[in-house]
Amino acid sequence: MPKSYSISIVHLRVAITKLTIEEFIPLCKQFPVFDVRSEGEFEHAHIPGAHSLPLFNNEERKIVGTAYKQESKQKAIKIGLKYFGTKMVKMVEAVEKITAASENKTVLVHCWRGGMRSAGVAWLLDLYGFKVYTLVGGYKVYRNWVLRQFAKEYPMQIVGGYTGSGKTEVLQELQRRGAAVIDLEGLAHHRGSAFGNLGQPPQPSQEMFENQLAEALQEQLSKVTAPHTFIWLEDESQRIGDVNIPTVFFKQMRNKKVCFLQIPFEERLQYIIEGYGKFPKEFLVNAVIRIKKRLGGLETKTAINCLIEDDIPGCFSILLKYYDKGYYAGSLRRENPDQLIHTIECSKVDPVGNAIRLLQIV
Repeated sequence: MPKSYSISIVHLRVAITKLTIEEFIPLCKQFPVFDVRSEGEFEHAHIPGAHSLPLFNNEERKIVGTAYKQESKQKAIKIGLKYFGTKMVKMVEAVEKITAASENKTVLVHCWRGGMRSAGVAWLLDLYGFKVYTLVGGYKVYRNWVLRQFAKEYPMQIVGGYTGSGKTEVLQELQRRGAAVIDLEGLAHHRGSAFGNLGQPPQPSQEMFENQLAEALQEQLSKVTAPHTFIWLEDESQRIGDVNIPTVFFKQMRNKKVCFLQIPFEERLQYIIEGYGKFPKEFLVNAVIRIKKRLGGLETKTAINCLIEDDIPGCFSILLKYYDKGYYAGSLRRENPDQLIHTIECSKVDPVGNAIRLLQIV
């Protein structure tokens, strides 16, 4: 082998830098992240903001994995190289397209365990001229990092209030005023009630929801400086549609002080009508049927009849009373609700005015 070629190989090995998860996370905000797992793995959950660059598609991954288990590592590598060879140009072009606007051609690459898939793609991109960083331990290590975030202690302030209090809009106003805010319902793509999925995109998987929450906690914690010394969150049930707030983090939320927006029933009813009354009648009927067991047969029948007769206020009045009872019962399940819940009288659903009041009080 010519001496110059040998030196080239050594150079390639040195150019690819392996990072721990603690080193990798900050760089995710600076450089594009390429997830080389299969499209199915990526769609289930991934690092927020990452780009899918699958080395193998779902079927190819299955074939390579079967060969590895049933035959040998060498057999699996040969099959994998056959797939990889036909994709090299397209993979390089995909990365080029994403990094075209940046003068710094630095990329981060990871697979499931930081093994052969990320090593192969990293080699290719390094050979082409990119500065490549890989994650030691891959996505599996990232998931461990995610779960560790929920066990940390956070300076939180909870915004409470019965359904229709405009809590999400209050959080948005707090954020506009520079406060650190995490919108759990926004991350979950669900407003929390039986009607919570109306007008929302599909919910993420539980794993993806956790990834997004962990990233949001890290990002918002960096904003906690005077005069904003809390991360604001909405008072939620642990379950939001089909996803759950991680138990250890939910328990921490339930032990934080709650600013409860006490808004008159009629004001909240009008707010709910304006927000949900615009949806097709069959969507509203289906939502009522979903809570039939908890609402009760008679109330369910009455609510649906109201919808059929175009009595939207009558229907939502029944539902609002049901949710008020449920929220009140849930609030009392805290260990010391009298000490944690601070009631703030508000005359109407007014996100701007109520956000200002919260900032003045807290």
